[in-house]
Amino acid sequence: MTLTANEDVAELRRAMSGPVIEPPDAGYEEARLVWNASINRRPAVIAKCTNPTDVGAAIQFAIRHDLEIAVRGGAHSMSGTSAVDDGLVIDLSLMNSVSVDPTRKRARVGGGALWQNVDAATQQHGLAVPGGLISHTGVAGLTLGGGMGWLARQAGLSIDNLVSAEIVTAEGQIRRVSAAENADLFWAIRGGGGNFGVVTEFEFQLHEVGPMVNFGMLFWTADQARQVFELANEVFRTLPSDINIVITGLSAPPAPFVPEQYHFVPGFAFAVAGFGSPEAHQALLERIRSALPPTFEMASPLPYVALQQMLDEGNAWGFHCYDKGLYIEDFSDEIISVITEHVPQKVSPLSVVIFYRLDAAYSAVADEATAFSGGRSPRYAVFIIGVCPAPEMFEPEREWVRTFWAGLNQFGLSGAYVNALTEAPDDRVRAAYGPEKYERLTQLKRTYDPANVFHRNANILPA
Repeated sequence: MTLTANEDVAELRRAMSGPVIEPPDAGYEEARLVWNASINRRPAVIAKCTNPTDVGAAIQFAIRHDLEIAVRGGAHSMSGTSAVDDGLVIDLSLMNSVSVDPTRKRARVGGGALWQNVDAATQQHGLAVPGGLISHTGVAGLTLGGGMGWLARQAGLSIDNLVSAEIVTAEGQIRRVSAAENADLFWAIRGGGGNFGVVTEFEFQLHEVGPMVNFGMLFWTADQARQVFELANEVFRTLPSDINIVITGLSAPPAPFVPEQYHFVPGFAFAVAGFGSPEAHQALLERIRSALPPTFEMASPLPYVALQQMLDEGNAWGFHCYDKGLYIEDFSDEIISVITEHVPQKVSPLSVVIFYRLDAAYSAVADEATAFSGGRSPRYAVFIIGVCPAPEMFEPEREWVRTFWAGLNQFGLSGAYVNALTEAPDDRVRAAYGPEKYERLTQLKRTYDPANVFHRNANILPA
């Protein structure tokens, strides 16, 4: 609906301590922008909340005025669910505080914080919580869907390290959730996305990491794809949990360590991050080199925060982006053939396919322990990501992503990671969770959000 201008919005301004922004206001154009430039939406009002009471007031205002709600944390949603046309955006960006208790190894993180905020605060004490691979991603969106990153093999997902949370429900009520308090809702938000309310604070268990870690990147040209993935199958069989390898199909960057003749040449890389001894890391790199000599490589210790920021520039704000994801069990001959065929066909030099290894600590958590939309057996999470610096590249790159995904999906595992559902029709959301989890989630949705107020997400319908 259309608000009756100043009278209606004045009501929200009186109820909130944070600023409220409308289209005529200074700063509106900047405030409405999101990370993915292919998303261009114009909300009727943006409520920049500073506390849970503001969030509750914004929710109730939107319900009274029949406004669709979008919740914005880091604004990194690939599908643009953190933006909405003619509705209300609950913007949490001012709620970005991070407090660390190094003795208890706990961190309390505001719902609008970015992973770079968390890393900066926790690394002062040599601590970290598993997050994503891009530091300007929002903590909330990534965590509520699961949260995969460099530490997944060593410490599990972000949700596996969530101790408690503060959430504002559809009725505007502020609840604390944990294993001992509102345990059903705590189960639901660990993988159920933003379906059950607006999380305004997360409490995480921290792990000793850094401040320096070991890193190596080894690159092979596309014609060696089959050898690369056969080597990956062999290496991961005995890989210790304090070392992780992210495998990427990419174009070689124009970086100083890359020989000029390989700039922008498509190929495959092992990004090897070691969190244990330098000797174990070096031994693994030597094993990889001897088995398959790389076209080029770089290896060096680096700060953990630098590891977390390594992909930031290639995924900066303002690019036109699209992705699809799936799970695979291993690199079978059929899957290797699909990868070999499709990686060289991408148009944009920034587009990538990423393979996260999920095992060890990830698999130590029981499947039913959280609402996470993926089995806990050892597997790879695959992300095919089109990243276009120019809008005219977007359509062909989106087609590349879809075709590549279709080729892999015929050999994939059941289920899907909800954070990689750029399109999330009801049938795909149901399939992502599986019948038992989805049924439990629908019952909880009926309890906490029967009117489906929070539906701009991988939406779970109330039972």
